[in-house]
Amino acid sequence: MNKYALAGIISSLVLILDQLTKVAVRESMVLWTSDNIIPGFFNLVHVVNRGAAFGFLNNADISWQRNFFIAVTFAALGAIGLLLKSVNNSDTLQIAGLGCILGGAVGNLIDRILYHEVTDFLDFYYGSYHWPAFNVADIAICVGAFAMIISLYRNKDESGSV
Repeated sequence: MNKYALAGIISSLVLILDQLTKVAVRESMVLWTSDNIIPGFFNLVHVVNRGAAFGFLNNADISWQRNFFIAVTFAALGAIGLLLKSVNNSDTLQIAGLGCILGGAVGNLIDRILYHEVTDFLDFYYGSYHWPAFNVADIAICVGAFAMIISLYRNKDESGSV
C-alpha cells in the first residue's frame, strides 16, 4: 500500500473516532460533570481545554492561545507532510505513527476552530494521583509519537545511524 494512502486511512479513522466520541460526550453529558466508571481509577467527564496537552496554557485570561495553537497545528501539519514525504515506503510503523499524529492534530484543530476549545473526557486517577483529562486525539498523538520513536530507534539499529 502507498504510504500516503496508509497514513490517510489511519488519520481518517483517528479523526472519525475522535469526533464521534467528542460529539457523544457533548450531547450526553453536561459540561463540567463526571460519571464514575471504575471507582478509584476512571471517570468519564465532560471538560474543555483552551490550552494544549494536559492543560498547558489553559487559562481563560489568555486571549491569544487559540490563534497560537491553530498556527502551531498548521505548522505541525506541514512538518508531518514533509516527514511523510521523506519516510521510506517500507517503514510502516513510522507511516502509521505519522497517520496517528495527523489524525489527532486535525481532530483537536477542528475543536479549536469550531468551539474555541478542545473537548476532553477520559479521566484517570489513583488515590491522590490524577492525570489531566484527555481525548482520542491526544491518545493518537501519543501513540503516533511513540511509534515514530520506536521506528527511529529500530532504523538506527539497522543502519548504525538515524
